[in-house]
Amino acid sequence: MSSAAPSSSEPRSSSGVLAAWGTVALVVATVLLGALLPARHGAAPRPVAEDPACLEWSDGCRVCQRLAEGPACSLPGIACQPGVPHCLRRGDG
Repeated sequence: MSSAAPSSSEPRSSSGVLAAWGTVALVVATVLLGALLPARHGAAPRPVAEDPACLEWSDGCRVCQRLAEGPACSLPGIACQPGVPHCLRRGDG
């Protein structure tokens, strides 16, 4: 019983190498595109607590006012789930 090595191993190994290089090229192209293309999102909006025109704001749990000494806020309820802060009263400036 003589076992002869199949002669079709050459194309099989070259197709594996070709698939590996194709995968590497695709990963490199994806990383380069992600790094080089500009982002589509703009600047983040300013939080209401840092907006000088907002004189009073709330997150649904507590209410804050901008005073000369700095912000003053009420205490939240024990089971309150805060939401997104929004301005309740704006100044002229």
